[in-house]
Amino acid sequence: MRFVVLAAVALTAVVSAFLLDRIPQDPDYHRFADGRLLFGVSNFWNVATNLPFLVAAVLGWLQSARLASPRLGAHYRVFCSAVALVAFGSAWYHLAPSDASLVWDRLPMTVAFMALFAALIADRIHGLVGRALLWPLVVAGLASIAWWAKTEAAGAGDLRAYGLVQFLPILLAPVILFLWPDGSLSRRHLALAFVAYAVSKLAEHFDAAIYVAAGIGGHAIKHLFAALGAWFVVRSFQGAPARAL
Repeated sequence: MRFVVLAAVALTAVVSAFLLDRIPQDPDYHRFADGRLLFGVSNFWNVATNLPFLVAAVLGWLQSARLASPRLGAHYRVFCSAVALVAFGSAWYHLAPSDASLVWDRLPMTVAFMALFAALIADRIHGLVGRALLWPLVVAGLASIAWWAKTEAAGAGDLRAYGLVQFLPILLAPVILFLWPDGSLSRRHLALAFVAYAVSKLAEHFDAAIYVAAGIGGHAIKHLFAALGAWFVVRSFQGAPARAL
């Protein structure tokens, strides 16, 4: 019954996504409220606030011996590596925002989402399936970015596949955690990660309003909360007793 519920939620989300009209990249996305030049760096705060991603990734690598479940080691290493690349890809994008540079921001993010999703499947549903899905899911994530970039270059941009890659794991994760409560990944840290991610999206949405109120753009705040969420995910891999296969 649990598999039926999970499959029904996933299928509904996938079908709903592709019933929508194609979604092109909004050109206004690249216009951030805080574009100040500081220390010779354009969009300084949107660039500098990517450093916490690198910190979270490096700390994760240094603590790799603390994994609660060694069978999730490959997922953990891929996740930490992707988060480190987010720091560089996002910084590169914010130096000169454009569709072309946005590709390098989004590529590592999709890898991180897919690695976490595969880890959750391996930990909660079936170890062999979750491990077998790691690289196919990573490839699917990369393919969603390639599809968006190709369609955008052709003048018919379509973000639906990328949106599915980003938001489907976030939709399914609570369902999996509810239906399969036992596992080595810490539910508390995953919950904190989801909250931090939600706050980051709110900060992104209210970029200009936050800039007016606080003197720093909401997009920079988004980076800080997203990096905090990544750190909570790292901690989730360390946060509960290991379970036997």
